[in-house]
Amino acid sequence: MKKILSILFLLSLSLFSAQNYRFVYEYKMKNEIYSDSLVTDYMALDTDGKKSYFYNLTKYERDSAYAVNKNFGTLFKKGYDRNLSYLIEKNFSKKTIRFYDKFKSVDLVTTDNEVPVWKIEKEFAKINNMNCQKAVADYKGRIWEAWFSKDYPISDGPYKFSGLPGLVVKVRDKENQHQFNLIQIKKMKTMFDLVPKKGKTMTDAEYKKLMKNYIFIPAEDFEAFNVDKKTGTIGVQLKDGYAVQYNIKELEMGKRAGENIDDEIIRRLKRTDNPIERD
Repeated sequence: MKKILSILFLLSLSLFSAQNYRFVYEYKMKNEIYSDSLVTDYMALDTDGKKSYFYNLTKYERDSAYAVNKNFGTLFKKGYDRNLSYLIEKNFSKKTIRFYDKFKSVDLVTTDNEVPVWKIEKEFAKINNMNCQKAVADYKGRIWEAWFSKDYPISDGPYKFSGLPGLVVKVRDKENQHQFNLIQIKKMKTMFDLVPKKGKTMTDAEYKKLMKNYIFIPAEDFEAFNVDKKTGTIGVQLKDGYAVQYNIKELEMGKRAGENIDDEIIRRLKRTDNPIERD
């Protein structure tokens, strides 16, 4: 019986592979260890069943528009969290996971072939009108609870979560500091096409050490800085490509005693101290 089910899964997977899909996830994350607030952003998983690309949807739409119109203002129309500039490429035939990011002006790429070892449980639920089953895993320093569905026969999900007999619909860590929820499914004519052509190769451990020791230095990190008194905004572009626009009044209200607006901007631009991977 298990052999028959396996054959049926592979058959449905081959049919699925002939199409391009985009799965959009709402991502809630706790950026600061000692804060109770969660940041909400939106990530996309594009797949053809052979490869998949996981990336920040707002960043992709912004970068795609800017590549066409070259209008600097396009970079500030939509915002996203600075910690989500990365791209994850999974190659199912090679069983590899490539992680792309940018540090200052340097493109980085790491290869990480460690996938979660799931324990599938006999617990079922209906999520977003999909039949789902529960699985748990101890992965990268956190205990994860996932709900996957065989309605979409692809062994994939948000971030690096894969290896289940179906699509990950929902996944969260035990402490509710990081959680992904599938909110949209679309058929696509084309796949994600902004993969960096080259980059500095480093190990996963080297990348994590680099980010852990990172200190924001304005002289090294700022690419452009613009104050628009008419609109009451400050536009900031960093060398790693991140761009954001701040409201000056909001910055004034947010700054701490004895500090100025520059201090508040730097605080908002700092990297998370609560990464999704603890080890």
